[in-house]
Amino acid sequence: MALTPTIIWLIVGTVLCLVEVVVPTAFVACVLGISALVVAAVAHLMPLGLQVVLWMVLSLSLVFYSRRLVQHRAARKFDATEAETLTEILPGQSGRVRYEGNSWAARCEDDEVTIAPNQKVYVVARQGTTLIVMPQHLLHS
Repeated sequence: MALTPTIIWLIVGTVLCLVEVVVPTAFVACVLGISALVVAAVAHLMPLGLQVVLWMVLSLSLVFYSRRLVQHRAARKFDATEAETLTEILPGQSGRVRYEGNSWAARCEDDEVTIAPNQKVYVVARQGTTLIVMPQHLLHS
């Protein structure tokens, strides 16, 4: 079987998308893979140099668009969602919580409150990969 540009783009796109399965933080690799799959669909219509340019333009566009989308979603407030502290969260410092089955960095919204380990907290916001939490007893008092 001859390796045509279409097959090469399909292989590259598939491998880049599968990187997301192995390394969940590699969202950019998945976006590059999607761009490669799109180029594979039209590769038979254009020369190799134009294919590479199309892949670069698509990749850059999708990366910038997806970053805007992710930043917009990350900035929104959470409804009061339950989590449990895994470590102590000291005033003004970060700790760890279990949220939706995963361990997340977290800090208390009130910089003067200490939260003990194994306490129920509510996720009230998210800043990047850090959850902003409040202890259950403060929200219900």
